[in-house]
Amino acid sequence: MGIYLSAPKTEKASEDGENGMLRFGLSSMQGWRASMEDAHAAHPYLDESTSYFGVYDGHGGKAVSKFCAKFLHQQVLRHEAYLAGDIATSLQKSFLRMDEMMRGQRGWRELAVLGDKMEKLSGMLEGFIWSPRSSEANDRVDEWAIEEGPHSDFSGPNSGSTACVAVIRGKKLFVANAGDSRCVLSRKGQAHNLSKDHKPDLELEKDRILKAGGFIQVGRVNGSLNLARAIGDMEFKQNKYLPAEKQVVTADPDVTSVELCDDDEFLVIACDGIWDCMSSQQLVDYIHGQLKTTMQEDKLSAVCEKVFDRCLAPTAGGEGCDNMTMILIQLKNPSTSDASAIDQPQPSAQPTTSPPASDASAQPSEADRS
Repeated sequence: MGIYLSAPKTEKASEDGENGMLRFGLSSMQGWRASMEDAHAAHPYLDESTSYFGVYDGHGGKAVSKFCAKFLHQQVLRHEAYLAGDIATSLQKSFLRMDEMMRGQRGWRELAVLGDKMEKLSGMLEGFIWSPRSSEANDRVDEWAIEEGPHSDFSGPNSGSTACVAVIRGKKLFVANAGDSRCVLSRKGQAHNLSKDHKPDLELEKDRILKAGGFIQVGRVNGSLNLARAIGDMEFKQNKYLPAEKQVVTADPDVTSVELCDDDEFLVIACDGIWDCMSSQQLVDYIHGQLKTTMQEDKLSAVCEKVFDRCLAPTAGGEGCDNMTMILIQLKNPSTSDASAIDQPQPSAQPTTSPPASDASAQPSEADRS
Protein backbone atom coordinates (compact mmCIF):
# COMPACT_ATOMS: atom_id res chain seq x y z
CA MET A 1 0.00 0.00 0.00
CA GLY A 2 2.96 2.32 0.40
CA ILE A 3 4.51 1.77 -3.05
CA TYR A 4 4.38 4.84 -5.30
CA LEU A 5 4.96 5.49 -8.98
CA SER A 6 7.63 7.87 -10.26
CA ALA A 7 4.81 10.02 -11.68
CA PRO A 8 1.07 9.89 -10.92
CA LYS A 9 -1.47 8.34 -13.28
CA THR A 10 -3.98 11.16 -13.66
CA GLU A 11 -6.21 9.55 -16.30
CA LYS A 12 -9.75 9.44 -14.99
CA ALA A 13 -12.53 6.93 -15.62
CA SER A 14 -15.82 8.81 -15.38
CA GLU A 15 -19.50 8.09 -15.80
CA ASP A 16 -22.76 10.02 -15.61
CA GLY A 17 -26.40 9.01 -15.41
CA GLU A 18 -29.81 9.92 -14.09
CA ASN A 19 -33.35 8.85 -13.40
CA GLY A 20 -36.52 10.73 -12.48
CA MET A 21 -35.32 11.55 -8.96
CA LEU A 22 -31.61 12.21 -9.28
CA ARG A 23 -28.61 12.72 -11.51
CA PHE A 24 -25.14 11.44 -10.69
CA GLY A 25 -21.55 11.67 -11.78
CA LEU A 26 -18.62 9.54 -10.68
CA SER A 27 -14.94 9.26 -11.37
CA SER A 28 -11.87 7.25 -10.31
CA MET A 29 -8.16 8.03 -10.57
CA GLN A 30 -5.17 5.85 -9.72
CA GLY A 31 -2.89 8.74 -8.73
CA TRP A 32 0.50 8.00 -7.18
CA ARG A 33 -0.30 4.44 -6.12
CA ALA A 34 1.40 1.58 -7.95
CA SER A 35 -1.99 -0.01 -8.68
CA MET A 36 -5.68 0.86 -8.64
CA GLU A 37 -7.47 -0.90 -5.79
CA ASP A 38 -10.75 1.06 -5.72
CA ALA A 39 -13.99 -0.10 -7.31
CA HIS A 40 -17.50 1.32 -7.40
CA ALA A 41 -21.09 0.54 -8.36
CA ALA A 42 -23.76 2.90 -9.68
CA HIS A 43 -27.21 1.49 -10.39
CA PRO A 44 -29.84 4.25 -10.69
CA TYR A 45 -32.39 1.49 -11.42
CA LEU A 46 -31.65 -1.22 -8.88
CA ASP A 47 -35.34 -1.85 -9.29
CA GLU A 48 -38.17 0.31 -10.59
CA SER A 49 -38.23 2.46 -7.42
CA THR A 50 -34.72 2.17 -5.96
CA SER A 51 -31.22 3.48 -6.71
CA TYR A 52 -27.94 2.04 -5.41
CA PHE A 53 -24.47 3.60 -5.22
CA GLY A 54 -21.34 2.18 -3.62
CA VAL A 55 -17.64 2.96 -3.17
CA TYR A 56 -15.23 0.14 -2.31
CA ASP A 57 -11.64 0.97 -1.32
CA GLY A 58 -9.44 -2.11 -1.48
CA HIS A 59 -6.24 -2.74 0.46
CA GLY A 60 -3.66 -5.48 -0.01
CA GLY A 61 -5.02 -6.08 -3.52
CA LYS A 62 -7.97 -5.20 -5.71
CA ALA A 63 -9.89 -8.49 -5.75
CA VAL A 64 -12.17 -7.85 -2.75
CA SER A 65 -13.24 -4.36 -3.86
CA LYS A 66 -14.08 -5.71 -7.31
CA PHE A 67 -15.94 -8.63 -5.74
CA CYS A 68 -18.09 -6.18 -3.77
CA ALA A 69 -18.76 -4.07 -6.87
CA LYS A 70 -19.89 -7.17 -8.72
CA PHE A 71 -21.94 -8.94 -6.08
CA LEU A 72 -22.96 -6.74 -3.13
CA HIS A 73 -25.87 -4.94 -4.80
CA GLN A 74 -27.12 -8.27 -6.17
CA GLN A 75 -27.24 -9.74 -2.69
CA VAL A 76 -29.12 -6.68 -1.38
CA LEU A 77 -31.65 -6.99 -4.19
CA ARG A 78 -32.35 -10.70 -3.70
CA HIS A 79 -32.38 -10.78 0.11
CA GLU A 80 -35.70 -11.75 1.67
CA ALA A 81 -35.63 -8.66 3.89
CA TYR A 82 -35.34 -6.41 0.82
CA LEU A 83 -38.27 -8.19 -0.80
CA ALA A 84 -40.24 -7.49 2.39
CA GLY A 85 -39.31 -3.78 2.27
CA ASP A 86 -36.65 -3.89 5.01
CA ILE A 87 -33.72 -2.28 3.18
CA ALA A 88 -31.66 -1.70 6.35
CA THR A 89 -31.59 -5.40 7.26
CA SER A 90 -30.90 -6.46 3.67
CA LEU A 91 -27.87 -4.13 3.61
CA GLN A 92 -26.48 -5.44 6.89
CA LYS A 93 -26.93 -9.11 5.96
CA SER A 94 -25.47 -8.56 2.47
CA PHE A 95 -22.28 -6.99 3.86
CA LEU A 96 -21.75 -10.06 6.04
CA ARG A 97 -22.69 -12.31 3.11
CA MET A 98 -19.70 -11.05 1.14
CA ASP A 99 -17.31 -12.75 3.59
CA GLU A 100 -19.30 -15.98 3.39
CA MET A 101 -19.28 -15.98 -0.41
CA MET A 102 -15.52 -15.43 -0.69
CA ARG A 103 -14.74 -18.67 1.15
CA GLY A 104 -14.39 -22.02 -0.60
CA GLN A 105 -13.67 -23.04 -4.17
CA ARG A 106 -16.03 -20.72 -6.00
CA GLY A 107 -14.96 -17.76 -3.91
CA TRP A 108 -11.31 -18.54 -4.68
CA ARG A 109 -12.08 -18.72 -8.42
CA GLU A 110 -13.96 -15.42 -8.47
CA LEU A 111 -11.22 -13.62 -6.54
CA ALA A 112 -8.53 -15.09 -8.80
CA VAL A 113 -10.30 -13.78 -11.90
CA LEU A 114 -11.01 -10.35 -10.40
CA GLY A 115 -7.69 -9.85 -8.67
CA ASP A 116 -3.96 -9.92 -9.01
CA LYS A 117 -3.51 -13.50 -10.24
CA MET A 118 -5.07 -12.63 -13.58
CA GLU A 119 -2.89 -9.57 -13.96
CA LYS A 120 0.30 -11.48 -13.23
CA LEU A 121 -0.59 -13.73 -16.16
CA SER A 122 -1.65 -11.09 -18.65
CA GLY A 123 -0.03 -7.86 -17.46
CA MET A 124 -2.78 -6.09 -19.38
CA LEU A 125 -5.06 -4.82 -16.62
CA GLU A 126 -2.62 -2.88 -14.45
CA GLY A 127 -4.05 0.55 -13.74
CA PHE A 128 -7.41 -0.34 -15.27
CA ILE A 129 -10.27 1.20 -13.29
CA TRP A 130 -12.99 -1.41 -13.04
CA SER A 131 -16.73 -1.41 -12.56
CA PRO A 132 -19.29 -4.02 -13.63
CA ARG A 133 -20.89 -3.66 -17.07
CA SER A 134 -24.36 -2.17 -16.92
CA SER A 135 -25.70 -5.16 -18.84
CA GLU A 136 -24.78 -7.45 -15.96
CA ALA A 137 -25.61 -5.00 -13.18
CA ASN A 138 -28.74 -6.62 -11.79
CA ASP A 139 -28.28 -10.22 -12.88
CA ARG A 140 -29.24 -12.32 -9.93
CA VAL A 141 -26.56 -14.72 -8.80
CA ASP A 142 -27.44 -18.32 -8.13
CA GLU A 143 -27.04 -19.96 -4.76
CA TRP A 144 -23.40 -20.03 -3.66
CA ALA A 145 -23.17 -23.81 -3.25
CA ILE A 146 -20.36 -25.55 -1.36
CA GLU A 147 -18.05 -27.23 -3.87
CA GLU A 148 -15.46 -29.96 -3.61
CA GLY A 149 -12.02 -29.33 -5.03
CA PRO A 150 -8.53 -28.11 -4.25
CA HIS A 151 -9.77 -24.78 -2.90
CA SER A 152 -12.81 -25.99 -0.97
CA ASP A 153 -11.03 -25.25 2.29
CA PHE A 154 -10.09 -21.71 1.19
CA SER A 155 -10.88 -19.56 4.23
CA GLY A 156 -11.13 -16.33 2.26
CA PRO A 157 -8.79 -13.51 1.23
CA ASN A 158 -6.35 -11.74 3.52
CA SER A 159 -6.79 -8.63 1.39
CA GLY A 160 -9.88 -6.55 2.07
CA SER A 161 -12.04 -3.57 1.19
CA THR A 162 -14.14 -0.85 2.73
CA ALA A 163 -17.75 -0.58 1.60
CA CYS A 164 -19.87 2.58 1.74
CA VAL A 165 -23.27 2.19 0.11
CA ALA A 166 -26.25 4.51 -0.38
CA VAL A 167 -29.70 3.22 -1.32
CA ILE A 168 -32.41 5.72 -2.26
CA ARG A 169 -36.08 4.80 -2.46
CA GLY A 170 -38.57 7.64 -2.73
CA LYS A 171 -38.05 10.00 0.22
CA LYS A 172 -35.91 7.54 2.13
CA LEU A 173 -32.11 7.24 2.04
CA PHE A 174 -30.20 4.36 3.63
CA VAL A 175 -26.43 4.39 4.10
CA ALA A 176 -24.45 1.29 5.11
CA ASN A 177 -20.75 1.59 5.89
CA ALA A 178 -17.85 -0.60 6.98
CA GLY A 179 -14.45 1.10 6.99
CA ASP A 180 -13.30 4.66 6.36
CA SER A 181 -14.91 5.51 3.06
CA ARG A 182 -17.53 8.15 3.84
CA CYS A 183 -20.98 9.33 2.81
CA VAL A 184 -21.92 12.99 3.32
CA LEU A 185 -25.22 14.79 2.72
CA SER A 186 -25.37 18.50 1.90
CA ARG A 187 -28.41 20.06 3.58
CA LYS A 188 -28.75 23.83 3.10
CA GLY A 189 -25.00 23.96 2.52
CA GLN A 190 -24.18 22.11 5.74
CA ALA A 191 -22.25 18.82 5.61
CA HIS A 192 -23.88 15.97 7.51
CA ASN A 193 -21.85 12.80 7.91
CA LEU A 194 -24.05 9.78 7.28
CA SER A 195 -21.29 7.31 8.10
CA LYS A 196 -18.61 6.90 10.73
CA ASP A 197 -14.93 6.26 9.93
CA HIS A 198 -14.23 2.91 11.59
CA LYS A 199 -10.78 3.50 13.02
CA PRO A 200 -9.32 1.14 15.68
CA ASP A 201 -9.02 3.87 18.32
CA LEU A 202 -12.79 4.49 18.48
CA GLU A 203 -14.01 3.22 21.85
CA LEU A 204 -16.63 0.86 20.40
CA GLU A 205 -14.16 -0.61 17.91
CA LYS A 206 -11.35 -0.87 20.46
CA ASP A 207 -13.60 -2.71 22.89
CA ARG A 208 -14.57 -5.31 20.29
CA ILE A 209 -10.99 -5.76 19.08
CA LEU A 210 -9.65 -6.39 22.58
CA LYS A 211 -12.50 -8.72 23.58
CA ALA A 212 -11.88 -10.79 20.42
CA GLY A 213 -8.23 -11.25 21.33
CA GLY A 214 -6.71 -8.59 19.11
CA PHE A 215 -4.59 -5.59 20.04
CA ILE A 216 -3.96 -2.06 18.77
CA GLN A 217 -0.45 -0.85 18.05
CA VAL A 218 0.43 2.53 16.51
CA GLY A 219 -3.24 2.97 15.63
CA ARG A 220 -3.47 -0.31 13.72
CA VAL A 221 -5.25 -3.58 14.43
CA ASN A 222 -2.56 -6.08 15.49
CA GLY A 223 -0.05 -3.49 14.30
CA SER A 224 -1.16 -4.05 10.69
CA LEU A 225 -4.59 -2.84 9.56
CA ASN A 226 -5.64 0.79 10.07
CA LEU A 227 -9.34 -0.12 9.82
CA ALA A 228 -11.58 -1.74 12.43
CA ARG A 229 -14.26 -2.88 9.94
CA ALA A 230 -13.85 -4.21 6.43
CA ILE A 231 -15.04 -6.89 4.04
CA GLY A 232 -12.39 -9.61 3.58
CA ASP A 233 -9.25 -9.48 5.78
CA MET A 234 -9.97 -13.05 6.90
CA GLU A 235 -6.82 -13.30 9.02
CA PHE A 236 -8.64 -11.09 11.54
CA LYS A 237 -11.79 -13.23 11.51
CA GLN A 238 -10.51 -16.60 12.70
CA ASN A 239 -12.11 -16.92 16.15
CA LYS A 240 -14.46 -19.89 15.75
CA TYR A 241 -16.20 -19.11 19.03
CA LEU A 242 -17.39 -15.64 17.99
CA PRO A 243 -20.05 -14.53 15.50
CA ALA A 244 -19.04 -12.40 12.51
CA GLU A 245 -20.16 -9.22 14.26
CA LYS A 246 -17.71 -9.72 17.15
CA GLN A 247 -14.53 -10.70 15.32
CA VAL A 248 -11.36 -8.61 15.66
CA VAL A 249 -12.28 -6.99 12.33
CA THR A 250 -15.90 -7.22 11.19
CA ALA A 251 -17.81 -6.56 7.99
CA ASP A 252 -20.89 -5.66 10.04
CA PRO A 253 -21.91 -2.18 8.82
CA ASP A 254 -23.38 0.79 10.57
CA VAL A 255 -26.72 1.57 8.91
CA THR A 256 -28.06 5.13 8.84
CA SER A 257 -31.45 6.25 7.56
CA VAL A 258 -32.46 9.72 6.37
CA GLU A 259 -35.85 11.17 5.51
CA LEU A 260 -35.07 13.45 2.56
CA CYS A 261 -36.53 16.94 2.50
CA ASP A 262 -36.51 20.13 0.40
CA ASP A 263 -33.25 21.31 1.96
CA ASP A 264 -31.24 18.32 0.70
CA GLU A 265 -29.09 19.21 -2.29
CA PHE A 266 -26.63 16.43 -2.98
CA LEU A 267 -24.93 13.36 -1.60
CA VAL A 268 -21.23 12.46 -1.83
CA ILE A 269 -19.68 9.01 -1.38
CA ALA A 270 -15.89 8.91 -1.53
CA CYS A 271 -12.89 6.87 -0.40
CA ASP A 272 -10.41 8.11 2.17
CA GLY A 273 -8.14 9.36 -0.61
CA ILE A 274 -10.50 12.36 -0.67
CA TRP A 275 -11.22 12.67 3.06
CA ASP A 276 -7.51 12.62 3.90
CA CYS A 277 -7.25 15.91 1.99
CA MET A 278 -10.57 17.64 2.67
CA SER A 279 -13.03 17.67 5.56
CA SER A 280 -16.66 16.91 4.85
CA GLN A 281 -17.59 20.60 5.05
CA GLN A 282 -14.68 21.66 2.86
CA LEU A 283 -15.76 19.22 0.16
CA VAL A 284 -19.40 20.33 0.37
CA ASP A 285 -18.33 23.98 0.07
CA TYR A 286 -16.10 23.18 -2.89
CA ILE A 287 -18.87 21.28 -4.69
CA HIS A 288 -21.32 24.14 -4.10
CA GLY A 289 -18.83 26.52 -5.68
CA GLN A 290 -18.42 24.26 -8.69
CA LEU A 291 -22.16 23.75 -9.16
CA LYS A 292 -22.75 27.51 -9.14
CA THR A 293 -20.34 27.97 -12.04
CA THR A 294 -21.43 24.82 -13.92
CA MET A 295 -24.33 24.75 -16.32
CA GLN A 296 -27.11 22.35 -15.34
CA GLU A 297 -26.52 20.23 -18.44
CA ASP A 298 -22.81 19.79 -17.68
CA LYS A 299 -21.63 16.47 -16.32
CA LEU A 300 -21.37 16.01 -12.57
CA SER A 301 -18.39 13.73 -13.14
CA ALA A 302 -16.44 16.85 -14.13
CA VAL A 303 -16.87 18.11 -10.55
CA CYS A 304 -15.43 14.82 -9.23
CA GLU A 305 -12.46 15.17 -11.59
CA LYS A 306 -11.76 18.69 -10.33
CA VAL A 307 -11.81 17.43 -6.75
CA PHE A 308 -9.12 14.86 -7.65
CA ASP A 309 -6.94 17.52 -9.27
CA ARG A 310 -7.30 19.67 -6.17
CA CYS A 311 -6.40 16.81 -3.82
CA LEU A 312 -3.54 15.28 -5.84
CA ALA A 313 -0.18 15.76 -4.10
CA PRO A 314 2.64 17.41 -6.10
CA THR A 315 5.12 14.75 -4.97
CA ALA A 316 4.88 11.14 -3.79
CA GLY A 317 4.33 10.46 -0.11
CA GLY A 318 1.69 11.56 2.37
CA GLU A 319 -1.78 13.00 1.79
CA GLY A 320 -3.01 13.25 -1.78
CA CYS A 321 -1.18 10.14 -2.97
CA ASP A 322 -3.92 7.54 -2.56
CA ASN A 323 -6.33 6.13 -5.16
CA MET A 324 -9.35 8.43 -5.47
CA THR A 325 -12.96 7.48 -6.15
CA MET A 326 -16.00 9.71 -5.72
CA ILE A 327 -19.71 9.59 -6.55
CA LEU A 328 -21.72 12.84 -6.57
CA ILE A 329 -25.51 12.40 -6.47
CA GLN A 330 -27.64 15.50 -7.02
CA LEU A 331 -31.29 15.30 -5.97
CA LYS A 332 -33.50 16.56 -8.79
CA ASN A 333 -36.81 16.69 -6.98
CA PRO A 334 -36.32 16.93 -3.22
CA SER A 335 -38.99 15.39 -1.06
CA THR A 336 -41.85 17.60 0.02
CA SER A 337 -41.78 15.88 3.39
CA ASP A 338 -41.43 18.09 6.46
CA ALA A 339 -39.35 15.41 8.18
CA SER A 340 -35.65 16.25 8.36
CA ALA A 341 -34.21 13.95 11.02
CA ILE A 342 -30.90 12.29 10.27
CA ASP A 343 -30.39 9.06 12.17
CA GLN A 344 -26.90 8.56 13.57
CA PRO A 345 -24.91 5.49 12.49
CA GLN A 346 -25.74 2.43 14.58
CA PRO A 347 -23.82 -0.87 14.75
CA SER A 348 -26.86 -2.78 13.52
CA ALA A 349 -29.60 -2.63 10.93
CA GLN A 350 -31.98 -0.85 13.33
CA PRO A 351 -31.33 2.91 13.10
CA THR A 352 -32.59 5.22 15.83
CA THR A 353 -33.76 8.80 15.34
CA SER A 354 -31.73 11.80 16.49
CA PRO A 355 -31.24 15.38 15.25
CA PRO A 356 -29.01 16.18 12.26
CA ALA A 357 -25.28 16.22 12.97
CA SER A 358 -23.11 18.57 10.96
CA ASP A 359 -19.52 17.78 10.00
CA ALA A 360 -17.58 17.67 13.26
CA SER A 361 -14.29 17.59 11.38
CA ALA A 362 -14.93 21.11 10.11
CA GLN A 363 -15.37 22.46 13.64
CA PRO A 364 -12.52 23.20 16.08
CA SER A 365 -12.31 20.75 18.97
CA GLU A 366 -11.63 21.67 22.58
CA ALA A 367 -8.04 20.57 22.07
CA ASP A 368 -7.71 22.87 19.05
CA ARG A 369 -8.90 25.82 21.08
CA SER A 370 -6.43 25.26 23.90
